[in-house]
This record gives sequence, structure tokens and C-alpha cells, in this order.
Amino acid sequence: MGAGWVAGVTRSRAMLSRCLGAGAQDVAGAATLDDALRYLGATAYGHDLGSEADLADAQRAVSATLLWHLRVLAGWQPRAGATAVRHLASGFEIANVDDHARALSGATPSPPARRAYGLGALATAWPRLSRTGSPAELRAAMAGSAWGDPGGDSPAAVAIGIRIAAAGRTAAAVPPATRWAAGRAALLVGREVFLADRALTLPTAHRAARVLGSKAVGAASFAEFLRHLPAAARWAVDGIGTPADLWRAETRWWSRLRQDGLELLHGSGLDSSPVIGAVAVLSADAWRVRAALELAARGGGSLEVLDAPA
Repeated sequence: MGAGWVAGVTRSRAMLSRCLGAGAQDVAGAATLDDALRYLGATAYGHDLGSEADLADAQRAVSATLLWHLRVLAGWQPRAGATAVRHLASGFEIANVDDHARALSGATPSPPARRAYGLGALATAWPRLSRTGSPAELRAAMAGSAWGDPGGDSPAAVAIGIRIAAAGRTAAAVPPATRWAAGRAALLVGREVFLADRALTLPTAHRAARVLGSKAVGAASFAEFLRHLPAAARWAVDGIGTPADLWRAETRWWSRLRQDGLELLHGSGLDSSPVIGAVAVLSADAWRVRAALELAARGGGSLEVLDAPA
């Protein structure tokens, strides 16, 4: 730690200028999506934003801008910092794998087929996974990669498998993000098992148990699941009574991510903490902007629901 982190930490704090912050409410309050896009076009999110984009394309462009910012941020870091950014940015590789799995399955893509995110040095195994030509090949390639065997080759099995793997890898490799990863794992398992009514495959259940404990993962009811969650994960679903209310926990998770990220950024150390904080704040900002665009597409509204305690 120390001198090698100076440039990376400095860049991390400078990246906050890319956030829209309170301006997200101006986007949300726009009367039409076109009005929102005109406003957003003059911000850091405007680079890849077409003036005639539909909602899905606009939200995708916001995500692509976030990815570019994270790639730039990673490029300024020493190896440990770049590794932390790669773990925290794994959602982009996951999105690519989701799209690829749906295409290989022959199912109608939802959303429609689109160009994969350009991951650059933030890729974990995507170059290899992208070359697979069947669901079975994709599963085998994942099993031979850092993601591990998802336990099935259906799009649903791949989707939950890679997400649980990402949560476990992040919890192990990025200590300041352990609570975020555990909370995310609780949301994932809660939705998959008790809302979608899909059992976890055996490999995915084993990975989830490393983060959440075997009693929580093996719970027969949602109430039992909540009761057995470790403290590192329970905060994300505290007060949630039914699986249908997990959307409230989702907003809490993002709010906590932003709050914790700001605290990490304001620390005085020359280490990975400000870098991790920057990724958290940038990611939460992009999430709010995507939500704001959806509100604008519906005629405008307030983002207060995203800030209210769950």
C-alpha cells in the first residue's frame, strides 16, 4: 500500500464528477423519454446515447457508459485495485453470458439480440465463453473457468449460477464489499427459490451456502430462510415479509451501496478502499439514472421511492 496507489486513488475521487447525482430527478421528472434523453445527452452519460433511442437502448447506453468509466478507473490502478474493480464490475460479463445463453438455447431473446459489452481487461472468462456454440458447451466452458459449473445448461440455471458465483468470489476477494455481496446473494436466492419457485442446482446451492450458510440455503420457507441468514446478509432483507416485497430490498441494497461507497471514498488511506468506493458510487448512480429513464418513459415521476427506507 502507499505510493503505488496515489494515482489510482486520485483518479477514483475524480471519477465522482461523472455522476449525475441529484440531476437524476430532473431526468425522472421529464414529461417524455425524448425530453429525458435531451437532458441526459449533455451529461457524462450522453456519449453513446442516441437522440431517438427507446427505453431499453437508453438504459443500455447508460450501462455502457458506466462500464467505460470502470475500465478507465481500472487502468489507473495497481494490480490489486484492478482486480477489485474486475470483481465489482462482473455484472457486465454476467449480462453478456445471459444474452449468449438465451441465444444458444434457441429461445426468443429478451431483450432482443444485441452487441455484447466490451469488457477489455475487466473480462473474467468472456472471450472463451463467447466462442461456445451450444448450451452444453457453454456449461462446460463455465465449469472450466473461474465461474464454475452452474449445474445446468438452461438460461435460468446459468443466470443464477453465475450470479451466485460472482457474489461468492467478490465476498472472498474484496473484503470491504463482503456485506454487499452477501446481501446480493440473499436477494438472488430469495427471488429464485421463493418467488420464481426454482430450486437451485447442487453446485449453485453449495456456492450459495458458503456465503449464506447451509441452513438458509436449505430452508423450506421464506420465513425460515430469513431467520437463518447471517448478519452480513440479513440487513438487505430486514423487514421484508414476503417474497413479493423483495423489490423493496433491492432499492435498499442500492442505497446502501451508495452510502457505503461514499464513506469509503472519504477515507484518507492510500489503498483499495477509495477505489472500491468509487465503483460503488458510480454503479449506484447509473442504477438511479436507468430508473429515472423508466419513470420518464411513463410520463415522469419522483425518485423518492428509491430513497425511502425499506
